[in-house]
Order: sequence, then C-alpha cells, then structure tokens
Amino acid sequence: MTENTKTHVILLSCGSFNPITKGHIHMFEKAREYLHKTGRFIVIGGIISPVHDSYGKPGLVSSRHRLTMCQMAVQSSDWIRVDPWECYQNTWQTTCSVLEHHRDLMKRVTGCILSNVNTPSTTPVIGQPENGNSPIYQNTANKSVAIKLWGKMSESFGKICCVRPHMERFTFVDENANLGTAMRYEEIELRILLLCGSDLLESFSIPGLWNESDMEVIVGDFGIVVVPRDGVDTERIMNHSSVLRKHKDNITVVKDEIDHPMSIVSSTKSRLALQHGDGHVVDYLSQPVIDYILQSQLYINASG
Repeated sequence: MTENTKTHVILLSCGSFNPITKGHIHMFEKAREYLHKTGRFIVIGGIISPVHDSYGKPGLVSSRHRLTMCQMAVQSSDWIRVDPWECYQNTWQTTCSVLEHHRDLMKRVTGCILSNVNTPSTTPVIGQPENGNSPIYQNTANKSVAIKLWGKMSESFGKICCVRPHMERFTFVDENANLGTAMRYEEIELRILLLCGSDLLESFSIPGLWNESDMEVIVGDFGIVVVPRDGVDTERIMNHSSVLRKHKDNITVVKDEIDHPMSIVSSTKSRLALQHGDGHVVDYLSQPVIDYILQSQLYINASG
C-alpha cells in the first residue's frame, strides 16, 4: 500500500492524567509503532484530552495543573499534542462527545475523507498548545508525509484563534474559520481512534457503567486501539461484552512479546510515590512534570 492509500489515523486518549505518566506517553508510542507495522495505517498525530474538573474523581487536581503537566510531558514530541477543549466545557463530557467533537472539527478544517462520520456534534472549538518558540509540529522536508500533514494542520489551526483569558498557555481556533484551499486533503482517508488501556476495555463489560448507544458509537463508528497491560486476556474481555463482540474488527489490540515496565505505570502509583517521598517517582514521571508538581505542592497529601 502507498502512503496515500493507507488509512491515516489520529489517536485520541481521554482520561484524568492526574498526573500524566511516562506510561501514558509510552502507550501512544507503542500504539503508533504497532499500527505502522500492520502496513495498513499511518499515525499522523496524537491528542491527549484531560477530563473536566466536574468528573468528580477523588483527588483530581485542577485542570489548570493537569493541562500544564500534560503539556510538559509532550514538549519534546513532534506528533502528540494536548487539547484543553474538554476541560473548558461547562461540565463533564462523555468520551463519545469528545470523539465526535474532534471528528467534526477535523472534517471541517482538513476536508479529509473521514471514515467515521455520522451525525455531526454541536461542539464549538478545539484547543491548540502555544508557546513562544517555533511550532511544536515542524513541517520539514526530511519528515514523512504523515508528519507533514499533521504539521500543516497545526500551522493552519494557529492562523485564527481567540485566547481564553484564564489559560494563556492555550489558544483556540474557530472551527468555522476559512482556512483556504491549502488545507484540502480529499484523497486521504482519516480516522480518529480512541487509544486506551485494557482497564477501559474491561469497563465496557460492567453493567450500567456505559451508555449502550455511546458504546456503539465509540466502538462501532470510531474504533479503539488497546495497549494492554502484561498478562491481560483481552480476548476474554471482548467475549464478555456483546458490543465488543459485535464490533471486534474495529478493535486493534497492540501485541508485543516484550514486557515493558512503562506499561504498568499508573497515576495512582505515581501519587503514592510522591506522598511517601519515594525516589522511584523518577521512573514514573518525567522530570519537568516532577518539578512542576513539587513547585505547585500537588499530591503531597493523601487526599490529592
């Protein structure tokens, strides 16, 4: 398959990121590597979407802090970005609505053929990281077409924006902005896939936890990429859910024969290490994130 005939993918990960760990970034990297190895996909970008403050999870620190930590965690990446749209809504958003927002915005801004386009959502804006340096997504001649496309999209997102005053780090682009003909990529098929761990996959089998219609949209219309923790039987998990069984072809499980320590790093373990002054926290979190946590006095008490 040529690059143009392969399905271009944007990986979207939703979650608390309380705080974001090396394991979260590792999940993106492993998913991209595996999808490329299949020969059917080109991953052109990754999006981290932290949950709204009203999610109600005990110990959840302000989105202001979580967005900043996420931005620090991806500052060296040329393909993963942090999106604050979910945090800036009036209330908590379902995973389904976040996927629909990004699907609809990508359709409007890029003109790509999205294979998972059904009912448009009413979500209004997308967040774009901003700093005083050159753009995070550089469009250089020696990079692949995929990175060039992601870079071009990001450059166009930055052309027209309005700043939300309480978070100067991020700017927003009007999804209805006229970005011109340079952003038309009709020949490329683009899909937005939900990236998750096996714990989220298993949660689909818990009665009453998910709205069934949302599950149909997430798995049936979009599709998911699962990076399981070592030893988890994803086949058993999928067989326990009628929705997962029905849309099994839309679920990609990242298989790897090598055990990766980063795959078991969790935010909970990181918070406990911080509270106990455990030096192993450097194995869980990147140094800029650790520095920010200490400076802001986060997660010091058991309550947060």
